[in-house]
Amino acid sequence: MTFDKFLTAGLLGLVLGASPVAPTAQAQSLRVVQTGTESVLNVPMNRAVVVESDEPFAELSIANPAIADISSLSDRTIYVLGKTPGTTTLTILDGNGRLITNVDVRVAADVTEFKERLRQILPGETIEVRTANDGIVLSGTVSSAQKLDRALDLAQRYAPDRVSNLMTVGGVQQVMLKVRFAEMQRSVSKALRSSLSLGGEVLGGDLGIGTETGTWLQGENSLGNPVDVPSDTQGAMLLGFNAGGLEVGVLLEALEQKGVVRTLAEPNLTALSGQEAKFLAGGEYPVPVAQEDGMISVEFKAFGVELNFIPRVVDGDLINLELNAAVSSIDTANGFTSEGITIDAFRRRETSTTVEMRDGESFAIAGLLQDDFRDVNGQVPWLGDIPVLGALFRSAEYSRQQSELVIIVTPHLVTPTRGEALALPTDRIKPPSEKDLFLFGRTASDERRPTRGAAGEVAKQDFNGSYGYVMD
Repeated sequence: MTFDKFLTAGLLGLVLGASPVAPTAQAQSLRVVQTGTESVLNVPMNRAVVVESDEPFAELSIANPAIADISSLSDRTIYVLGKTPGTTTLTILDGNGRLITNVDVRVAADVTEFKERLRQILPGETIEVRTANDGIVLSGTVSSAQKLDRALDLAQRYAPDRVSNLMTVGGVQQVMLKVRFAEMQRSVSKALRSSLSLGGEVLGGDLGIGTETGTWLQGENSLGNPVDVPSDTQGAMLLGFNAGGLEVGVLLEALEQKGVVRTLAEPNLTALSGQEAKFLAGGEYPVPVAQEDGMISVEFKAFGVELNFIPRVVDGDLINLELNAAVSSIDTANGFTSEGITIDAFRRRETSTTVEMRDGESFAIAGLLQDDFRDVNGQVPWLGDIPVLGALFRSAEYSRQQSELVIIVTPHLVTPTRGEALALPTDRIKPPSEKDLFLFGRTASDERRPTRGAAGEVAKQDFNGSYGYVMD
């Protein structure tokens, strides 16, 4: 039997040596044994798994002992220990050296405890946890951005800097912010002044003396007009008489002024959660700026209603707002002129804050109550202290200015809608026809006003209200 085997092998070697066989023919004579490959065996890192074989085995082999370690407990039981993340192959042979099976051993981080902690901290959230090499992959949908951050923070405890986030945030994530600026200004001023002027030919010469509460003026030497009244004087009454060559003029000024100013701005702006939105309704004012080389450049300063905010949907309908709001206007009364260039000042009211509130709730984030009072009493020295007649040499002024400013914010969770459901304030007004304009003097046409759909509903209303928003 042994001789026949050697003879057969020798004849086969002779034939192969004499025949010009290509290298590919030698490769085709090899056979890769793959029969019996089982599914993947998942082994947690630093933990062991016991595997049983249906057939008795005689030999075990692991491709990469650094990934997993094996040992036999019996002729049917295998002890597999995960060491480092990775994938290797376990080969099982019987007593005759025949392949029983190949098993892919995949070692990954142990996420059993992490899954349990995740269910305890975030119950009801559909978060799926998988392992990838030596990291953790999170997927699924969470109800809020705050819960997403919690899941990521917890995963960092188990796999620092090896966490892949594939989660998405469900629910409404778009926020519309309504900001109302309301300012009321009240002013009251009262003034009482008197002026005395003497003129005429007395003491052998011309006499022209006048006074206006401490300011000496040159009176006119003409009968009936001894006091010079400025053109911008309000609430004045002039009295005059003459006694021989003496002319006497008395000017009484009594004025009371009251004023009320109301300012209201209501900007609305929509942004995605976590994204910044900016709003400006106004303009830009050119401001000259001197340069080092003596040249003058121009910079533009924005004014009007400004709104910058970053909304963050924290949990459900709880919204975190990082807000910057301002209302500014040009103040020509407090400007200055330099080298022929007039620069106006700005009146500005602004606030910067961070608040949290729920959908539809309002917050007064800023308020200002200002009360300015001024009382001035002036007189001519000594003459103003004379009883009764001293009133002609005194003046009194009283002024008070009050202003009150309130800024109120209201966030809303909003969703988009179809375009035909939105209406604009301009939908209620249509240009007039030539007949309406020239014959009837109408600046808007009622016949062409829309009557159907959302635009028709808006056309029936007045100009008060909100337009173009669908609230959740």
